[in-house]
Amino acid sequence: MTNTIALGLGLLIAALIALDLYLDAGALMFLSRRFLDLLEWLAFWR
Repeated sequence: MTNTIALGLGLLIAALIALDLYLDAGALMFLSRRFLDLLEWLAFWR
């Protein structure tokens, strides 16, 4: 991955998070909860 691609992806993710927080859409909270569920599931199988 080049620096340009990494910077572009980072800016895209930051913009989507900012948009979600601005609109109070709740997608960030949903993804956070799902990520924690995934971590718990992975810890179970470890």
